Amino acid sequence: MATSTQIPLAEYLDTVYRPDCEYIDGELVEKNMGKWEHSRIQVLLAAWLFQHEQLWHIQTATEWRTRTSSTRVRIPDIVIVPEGPQAEVLITPPILIVEILSPGDSYADTQRRAQDYFSMGVQTIWIIDPETRTARLCTGLTWTETTRLEVPGTPIYADVTSIFTALDRSRA
Repeated sequence: MATSTQIPLAEYLDTVYRPDCEYIDGELVEKNMGKWEHSRIQVLLAAWLFQHEQLWHIQTATEWRTRTSSTRVRIPDIVIVPEGPQAEVLITPPILIVEILSPGDSYADTQRRAQDYFSMGVQTIWIIDPETRTARLCTGLTWTETTRLEVPGTPIYADVTSIFTALDRSRA
């Protein structure tokens, strides 16, 4: 839910919110907070990516403020960047953005978020829906449902079936 108070970007960037919120055109916008399945998928996927950091020459981060434009800061669930020093707020296009739908999220909302990432220069976004047990690989205007998420032109991938299997084992 957006607040009606407009604040400057600098004030937003200098403030810690609990939970953190996004900054959209001067307004603070609360993120839908994940529940068990969202959180569990986030840790399973982040752990998979972390295990491959040295091999793929990447770094994995979660919930990292990402400045998509001069008036917008999004907070993706997972971000992949090249190895090396990083800024406190991500301002360069990452290799990959991962969004995991939370209860209350819609694909329309997710498409708006994706458009902000694409406008920033992001080439690949993975969208994972815990409720339907589906995943989409998003490159530009193409949204492809798949069980193997990839970053085209790189060795980076994740098997969605394995993630959902691990998720279901944790519910048993």
